[in-house]
Amino acid sequence: MIAIAIAGKPNSGKSTFFKASTLADVEIASYPFTTIAPNTGIAYVKVKCPCKEEAIQQATGGKGCGNCIDGFRFVPVELLDVAGLVRGAHEGRGLGNEFLDELRQAEAIIHVVDASGGTDADGNVVDVGSHNPLEDVDFFKAELDMWVYGIIKRNWRKLERKAELEGTKIERLLSEQLAGVGVTEEHIKAVLLESRNLDRANFKSWTDEDLKKLATSIIKRSKKMLIAANKADIAPEENIKKLKDKSKEEEGEPVIPCSAEAELALRTAAKNKIITYLPGDADFEISSNPTEKQRKGLERIREFIRTYEGTGVQETINRVVFDLLDYVVAYPVEDEHKFSDSVGRILPDAFLLKRGSTARDLAFSVHSDIGESFLYAVDARTKLRLGEKHALENNDIIKVVYTR
Repeated sequence: MIAIAIAGKPNSGKSTFFKASTLADVEIASYPFTTIAPNTGIAYVKVKCPCKEEAIQQATGGKGCGNCIDGFRFVPVELLDVAGLVRGAHEGRGLGNEFLDELRQAEAIIHVVDASGGTDADGNVVDVGSHNPLEDVDFFKAELDMWVYGIIKRNWRKLERKAELEGTKIERLLSEQLAGVGVTEEHIKAVLLESRNLDRANFKSWTDEDLKKLATSIIKRSKKMLIAANKADIAPEENIKKLKDKSKEEEGEPVIPCSAEAELALRTAAKNKIITYLPGDADFEISSNPTEKQRKGLERIREFIRTYEGTGVQETINRVVFDLLDYVVAYPVEDEHKFSDSVGRILPDAFLLKRGSTARDLAFSVHSDIGESFLYAVDARTKLRLGEKHALENNDIIKVVYTR
């Protein structure tokens, strides 16, 4: 399952974002280091379900799949909420490197920024608008860069000697050193290929400044990030603009204005049947008799989500999975005519796979035995036979044929 980390400084709303995404029970409070041990939970990407397509409706007698809500399928991903990072974390300040280490297992990072400017650099509550959120973006990147630089620097002389004695290429040695950070040899090769200042054949001449630039490039290449501009419902408009302008000017991370608090309120109200609401919707219906206080709160949220076409939380998760990580959704079936499994369940499963994954990769996702005994696949829509190297497209419905 895809693992996505939620990170940022203390009090930026990370735990609220996590709870709003997963409805997990986590501690939320306005003081630094509320999250001591990382919280893990299941969130979902929201996609249109193919079961509403006319051809599938006809083939199934208009039954629908029974696995979607109002035509939307929710496919699970794992969220990891790590404790707040403070300046100097790579040197052990605050709760130190252990939280940087938690980011290793994540394919992508959602950097939750307090766009309201209502918390200072260390996460202490201040007046809204009194802190510049651009500083939080810069400090977070600097911490990640220095974390990787520290790993390289501590072992640099050892790597130099090993390269000389064994003749091993520096990119391989670096990737071995950074494997625990989620860095591959392909990442290193790509970084060195793009760099005009680093000569692979003359790596002994690299300076500390060169190593710092190398670390920055490695992080940018290996850790996909998105900025969730949280507390957008109370943030000064110029703060949101500054975050977006900075991203555009520096070709940096996408910025999604959001309100985790609004999303949590809506999901909680929906769970308690006060409203009808699906994550990612730009409106909701009041379905019971809320108190006057609840009604006023809901109307404030409604004004916000109509302006931004949602709370931004679901959009953030979807953007990470489909835009940053470039995944597609595929639906395996056993009966390509009825779009069902062997017991008649229509489109019973949905799998997230990297774009470029093959029909055989899908078979392995279903079960390793099916992947190993793969013969060919069938496109359930066109009924065309597909080879093992056929690259899947988003929303494909595939029958896998294998030896039993």
